[in-house]
Amino acid sequence: MPWLLLAPALAITTVLVLVPAAQTIWMSFHDVVLFWPRSRPFIGFANYLTAFADPVFWEGLLSSVIWVVVSVGLQFSVGLAAALLLNRRFAWRGLARALIVVPWALPSVIIGLVWTWMLDFNLGLVNELGMRLGLLAQPIPWLSQPGTAFAAVIMAVVWQGFPFFAVTLLAGLQSIPGELYEAASLDGASGIKKFYHVTLPGIAGVMTTALLLRMIWVANSLDLILVMTGGGPGTATQTLPLHAFLTAWSGGNYGQGSALAVVLTLLLLGVVVAYLIRSERA
Repeated sequence: MPWLLLAPALAITTVLVLVPAAQTIWMSFHDVVLFWPRSRPFIGFANYLTAFADPVFWEGLLSSVIWVVVSVGLQFSVGLAAALLLNRRFAWRGLARALIVVPWALPSVIIGLVWTWMLDFNLGLVNELGMRLGLLAQPIPWLSQPGTAFAAVIMAVVWQGFPFFAVTLLAGLQSIPGELYEAASLDGASGIKKFYHVTLPGIAGVMTTALLLRMIWVANSLDLILVMTGGGPGTATQTLPLHAFLTAWSGGNYGQGSALAVVLTLLLLGVVVAYLIRSERA
């Protein structure tokens, strides 16, 4: 009976996850090019060797590391601050808790378009406000120069992702018994000591799960970058998932793109396993 009840979920998972994953692994060992669909010779590890010899692969790997570490770190920091604020009593707290979810609920394409407009060189809100407030001497082409394009897409993904941490950590904060804070107050603990000795240990499990999930999501994401910069200018914002996507869909080389996807999966699995082992020891 348990297997019978699990059968629909297992069937959907097999069709939507396991079969495409197996097909991706198979294509990574074959020369699968869109322009010659009938010719799919086995080439072994040639796609992987080509990927490792490509400078764009290493640039994309470095960009992916920066993309995940910086954006997830900022999302967590802003989300934790928002959770601590929303956990306090103030007027319109219920409305604030509802509105903070809006960036997380919007599709990535919409967020990318909104931020592209806000950062537009001629009509962008950011340049307009910066010049009116005297913060900018002239408009800045945020998405057209390598020095600012990556920072711009990171700002967009931070705005999109911090509500996830805010809501998740808020749930963790509300599960901490109030008696612990009362006992800490009786012992003369300051607000900072309460935070480090009561709050952080109380939400440690929630933090671990939230950080792990968000790291995986951000590492695999490419839609926001694709909408805002397309990986440009040049390859300044081309992360590894976007490089694999462009190789397969724009370049038509599905074998090469599949090899890049498999490499990304193995890297993520390694990071996840190391993170879980470290969390268990802690």
